[in-house]
Amino acid sequence: MTKYAIGIDYGTQSGRAVLVSLADGMEIADHVTEYPHGVMDETLPNPEVKLGYEWALQHPQDYVKVIERSVPAVIEASDVNPQDIVGIGIDFTACTMLPIDEQGTPLCFHEDLKDDPHSWVKLWKHHASQPHANRINEVAEERNESFLPRYGGKLSSEWMLAKAYQILDEAPEIYEKADQFVEATDWVIMQLSDNLLRNSCTAGYKSAWHKKDGYPSQDFFEAVSPGLKDLAKTKLKGDVAALGTKAGGLTAEMAKKTGLPEGLAIAVGNVDAHAAVPAVGVVDEGKMVMAMGTSICHMLLGKEEVKVEGMAGVVEDGIIPGYFGYEAGQSAVGDIFGWFTDRNVPAYLEEEAKKQGVNVHKLLEKKASAYRPGESGLLALDWWNGNRSVLVDTELSGMMLGLTLQTKPEEMYRALLEATAFGTRMIVDTFHSNGVAVDELYACGGLPQKNPLLMQIYADVTNRRIKVADSSQTPALGAAMFAAVAAGTDEGGYETILEAAQYMGRVKDETYEPNPENVDVYEQIYQEYNRLHDYFGRGENDVMKRLKSWR
Repeated sequence: MTKYAIGIDYGTQSGRAVLVSLADGMEIADHVTEYPHGVMDETLPNPEVKLGYEWALQHPQDYVKVIERSVPAVIEASDVNPQDIVGIGIDFTACTMLPIDEQGTPLCFHEDLKDDPHSWVKLWKHHASQPHANRINEVAEERNESFLPRYGGKLSSEWMLAKAYQILDEAPEIYEKADQFVEATDWVIMQLSDNLLRNSCTAGYKSAWHKKDGYPSQDFFEAVSPGLKDLAKTKLKGDVAALGTKAGGLTAEMAKKTGLPEGLAIAVGNVDAHAAVPAVGVVDEGKMVMAMGTSICHMLLGKEEVKVEGMAGVVEDGIIPGYFGYEAGQSAVGDIFGWFTDRNVPAYLEEEAKKQGVNVHKLLEKKASAYRPGESGLLALDWWNGNRSVLVDTELSGMMLGLTLQTKPEEMYRALLEATAFGTRMIVDTFHSNGVAVDELYACGGLPQKNPLLMQIYADVTNRRIKVADSSQTPALGAAMFAAVAAGTDEGGYETILEAAQYMGRVKDETYEPNPENVDVYEQIYQEYNRLHDYFGRGENDVMKRLKSWR
């Protein structure tokens, strides 16, 4: 009898539950729940509380609504017997963190704290803690801390330590009242299982935890700020569990709300992009997986721990057991294309798209496809939300060069597609030149399914074959695979994630192959991108930072 698992993918704007067959990884049903509060980047739910620049908060109750609405919906849509579902796994954007009290209640649920922005969930793209990340990196470099090279020489403002330090610095009363700072993925697992475990993926990549060394030392935290001295021992306390570990069983309350059996296996949390790796069948070296959506996360496996500039982390067993999992990324990709179509497209294009019965993205893609590489005369830097890799600097900003009075919107759109491909090429070259092989690329997420032009540009710019996930819900599929491992063979699941990947991992038959003629042209344009990248990104001209400071 076929068994099933549910994977829940928590994104930036919504959560999606997917019911998956364990026999072949096929999705049986899926359902999306939009977050009622979305991303709070201007005010709290109380509109009188304004937020500053670079803030990005969320409401934890929105995450619970995804479970309460989407899980029953996929069961109903599928006609699958709930008794044949062996487990639930989730993946999440990260680092998305929140302060909780001793009972696990978010501090923003406290009546007397709800108007303090620091009591809320800080989303992954909350960048207001950049000064605190700068201080952490400064001290770590001065002290020659051994953990720093594992993160490419810099810890990001998007991660746990900088966000925790910001709370201490700007809202010490919230810091004191918080029993722990936890990843949203671990908090949601706690809601399902009534057990709080920190998963090794987010702990390793986002909190500087190491399988052998643990967190950075007490002395280091004290050197950053005396109030941070006991951060690891108090606010980051708790067991760290390997991916695929069973966190516990589904609580009676959640069983009633979801229609699933009480005691159902709940896997520890995971990161969205990392969960996608086994879902495309990648369980060995030389294959970079790109989770492509609002941003891109690049994942790669290696047998040795190598220092690579600007990588977002290398964690032993962080993605697949037996390998060092490498991560890098671009802070904005789909977000840039969305920004352009939302704020820069003239009315005549909106009308043309409407007449053709397509959205503006599709119309621009069609028009941009008519151009050859270099024909637009434009070149952009893809830093609309800062640079995650390899510069690790959120204070950088976007740029487009070559604009004239004849420039058309579709030319600008194509230049933005190319810019993100150049950013990926920079990451690929950095890994490859440091001995971490990148022989072919795998793409998953929303963008590969929607934009063939983008994928061909990536193949041409990187000069590598690209395979595309067969599933449009790859992170959720991966989360379901880890749920099958948490359930184990006795319940109809799998012994290891390697075994699950063998049966459930899927890619499409067709691939994107580099066009040699385009490769040659893009090589020349990429060298110009490289010059601009270093000129504006490595300190020769800090005009972008000066402009931000004046803002």
